[in-house]
Amino acid sequence: MAFTENLYERERYEEVLHVAGDIKAAARELEAESNADAAAVQREIDHFVGEWIDSIGEGVPGYVTPKTAVGAIVGNADGEILLVQRKDSGIWLYPTGWADVGYSPAEVAVKEVSEETGIKCDAERLLGVVDGQRMGFSRFGMYMLLFHCTATGGDLVPHPLETADVGWFGREALPEATAGAQWWGPMAFAAIDGDTSDATFDPVRTDIWRS
Repeated sequence: MAFTENLYERERYEEVLHVAGDIKAAARELEAESNADAAAVQREIDHFVGEWIDSIGEGVPGYVTPKTAVGAIVGNADGEILLVQRKDSGIWLYPTGWADVGYSPAEVAVKEVSEETGIKCDAERLLGVVDGQRMGFSRFGMYMLLFHCTATGGDLVPHPLETADVGWFGREALPEATAGAQWWGPMAFAAIDGDTSDATFDPVRTDIWRS
């Protein structure tokens, strides 16, 4: 709630707070073994929610750091890669998502694949850490943690809100509107083919500091 400017998201997050209020009020009632009337319980829930909302700040104060995204290169037994088509832009890319608090990066990768495509997978290893700004993403600082995953089951089912389409593609049959395949394609298909090279990262520049 501290970060979003989207009214729909705020409404959803406030609903989550009300659910949490229900849970906390129910737990307190059980502890006290009381039979408080419905109005009293509702007042207590409203108090919790109001208190929580008042404690939310405007983002996180302090030093500005890059946001963290997680991507998943998922291969199948036929040597194909799993791609999703973004509903907002029509661009095809491997499954990606912002890192979620409470999940490890590998867990985020597996979760994003399942949510966006319906495919179940195992995270095998970290392929690399990418600085998004060096790849041309200039809206704000972003690091991408890219994992190699292996499909283990499931069926192709696009996410109703985020993805327009999903599919398996061979290295010579990527959709025309695939983003950035020139830099991640060789690494992705090498991993799918069984390559186990060390994880990559952006090299240190000679003139690293800005004057």
